[in-house]
Amino acid sequence: MARAILSESDIHPAVRHTVASHHHEVVDEVKAAMAAHPVVVVGMAMNPMPKKARAALTQAGIAHEYLEYGSYFNTWRKRNALKMWTGWPTFPMVFVKGTLVGGASDVQALIDSGELKKMLA
Repeated sequence: MARAILSESDIHPAVRHTVASHHHEVVDEVKAAMAAHPVVVVGMAMNPMPKKARAALTQAGIAHEYLEYGSYFNTWRKRNALKMWTGWPTFPMVFVKGTLVGGASDVQALIDSGELKKMLA
Protein backbone atom coordinates (compact mmCIF):
# COMPACT_ATOMS: atom_id res chain seq x y z
CA MET A 1 0.00 0.00 0.00
CA ALA A 2 1.47 3.35 -1.00
CA ARG A 3 1.44 6.23 1.44
CA ALA A 4 -0.91 9.01 0.42
CA ILE A 5 1.08 12.17 -0.26
CA LEU A 6 -0.54 15.42 -1.31
CA SER A 7 0.45 16.11 -4.90
CA GLU A 8 2.50 19.26 -5.48
CA SER A 9 -0.16 20.33 -7.96
CA ASP A 10 -2.64 20.32 -5.07
CA ILE A 11 -0.52 22.82 -3.12
CA HIS A 12 -1.05 26.44 -4.12
CA PRO A 13 2.07 27.92 -5.78
CA ALA A 14 2.15 30.70 -3.20
CA VAL A 15 2.86 28.23 -0.38
CA ARG A 16 4.93 25.53 -2.12
CA HIS A 17 8.20 27.07 -0.96
CA THR A 18 6.98 27.14 2.63
CA VAL A 19 6.03 23.48 2.48
CA ALA A 20 9.27 22.46 0.77
CA SER A 21 11.55 24.45 3.06
CA HIS A 22 9.91 23.74 6.44
CA HIS A 23 12.94 23.14 8.69
CA HIS A 24 14.85 21.84 5.69
CA GLU A 25 18.09 22.19 7.68
CA VAL A 26 17.15 19.29 9.97
CA VAL A 27 16.08 17.14 7.03
CA ASP A 28 19.34 18.00 5.26
CA GLU A 29 21.30 17.06 8.39
CA VAL A 30 19.63 13.65 8.52
CA LYS A 31 20.18 13.12 4.78
CA ALA A 32 23.88 13.96 5.21
CA ALA A 33 24.18 11.47 8.09
CA MET A 34 22.46 8.83 5.95
CA ALA A 35 24.96 9.44 3.16
CA ALA A 36 27.90 9.15 5.58
CA HIS A 37 26.79 6.21 7.77
CA PRO A 38 25.18 2.85 6.96
CA VAL A 39 22.92 3.01 10.04
CA VAL A 40 21.41 6.20 11.43
CA VAL A 41 19.12 6.48 14.43
CA VAL A 42 17.16 9.72 14.86
CA GLY A 43 15.70 10.26 18.29
CA MET A 44 14.93 12.62 21.11
CA ALA A 45 15.91 12.92 24.76
CA MET A 46 13.70 11.43 27.47
CA ASN A 47 12.12 8.96 25.04
CA PRO A 48 13.11 5.40 25.99
CA MET A 49 12.57 3.96 22.52
CA PRO A 50 15.60 5.58 20.83
CA LYS A 51 17.72 4.24 23.71
CA LYS A 52 16.21 0.81 23.16
CA ALA A 53 16.99 0.87 19.44
CA ARG A 54 20.57 2.03 20.06
CA ALA A 55 21.10 -0.64 22.72
CA ALA A 56 19.82 -3.35 20.37
CA LEU A 57 22.17 -2.18 17.62
CA THR A 58 25.11 -1.99 20.01
CA GLN A 59 24.37 -5.46 21.40
CA ALA A 60 24.25 -6.81 17.83
CA GLY A 61 27.64 -5.19 17.14
CA ILE A 62 26.23 -2.76 14.59
CA ALA A 63 27.79 0.70 14.53
CA HIS A 64 25.36 3.55 14.11
CA GLU A 65 25.21 7.32 14.03
CA TYR A 66 22.79 8.95 16.46
CA LEU A 67 21.11 12.31 15.94
CA GLU A 68 19.02 13.73 18.75
CA TYR A 69 16.51 16.54 18.38
CA GLY A 70 15.26 17.98 21.65
CA SER A 71 12.96 16.37 24.17
CA TYR A 72 9.29 16.28 24.96
CA PHE A 73 9.62 19.89 26.09
CA ASN A 74 11.23 21.47 23.03
CA THR A 75 12.26 21.21 19.39
CA TRP A 76 8.96 19.65 18.36
CA ARG A 77 8.80 21.71 15.16
CA LYS A 78 12.06 20.23 13.89
CA ARG A 79 10.89 16.74 14.79
CA ASN A 80 7.61 17.47 13.04
CA ALA A 81 9.53 18.32 9.85
CA LEU A 82 11.15 14.88 10.03
CA LYS A 83 7.77 13.23 10.52
CA MET A 84 6.39 15.12 7.52
CA TRP A 85 9.41 14.13 5.41
CA THR A 86 9.37 10.43 6.30
CA GLY A 87 5.73 9.81 7.08
CA TRP A 88 6.92 7.92 10.19
CA PRO A 89 4.91 9.07 13.22
CA THR A 90 7.23 8.26 16.12
CA PHE A 91 10.82 8.25 17.33
CA PRO A 92 13.22 6.73 16.80
CA MET A 93 13.50 6.71 13.06
CA VAL A 94 16.06 4.13 12.01
CA PHE A 95 17.63 4.27 8.56
CA VAL A 96 19.71 1.48 7.04
CA LYS A 97 21.63 2.34 3.90
CA GLY A 98 19.24 5.22 3.28
CA THR A 99 16.07 3.20 3.83
CA LEU A 100 13.69 3.91 6.70
CA VAL A 101 13.24 0.59 8.51
CA GLY A 102 10.99 1.87 11.30
CA GLY A 103 11.50 2.25 15.02
CA ALA A 104 12.92 0.29 17.94
CA SER A 105 10.72 -2.81 17.67
CA ASP A 106 11.16 -2.87 13.89
CA VAL A 107 14.95 -2.75 14.10
CA GLN A 108 14.90 -5.43 16.79
CA ALA A 109 12.84 -7.67 14.50
CA LEU A 110 15.35 -7.11 11.69
CA ILE A 111 18.21 -8.00 14.03
CA ASP A 112 16.42 -11.12 15.30
CA SER A 113 15.61 -12.35 11.80
CA GLY A 114 19.14 -11.73 10.48
CA GLU A 115 17.79 -9.40 7.81
CA LEU A 116 19.63 -6.35 9.15
CA LYS A 117 23.02 -8.05 8.70
CA LYS A 118 21.99 -8.99 5.15
CA MET A 119 21.02 -5.38 4.43
CA LEU A 120 24.43 -4.24 5.63
CA ALA A 121 26.42 -6.92 3.74
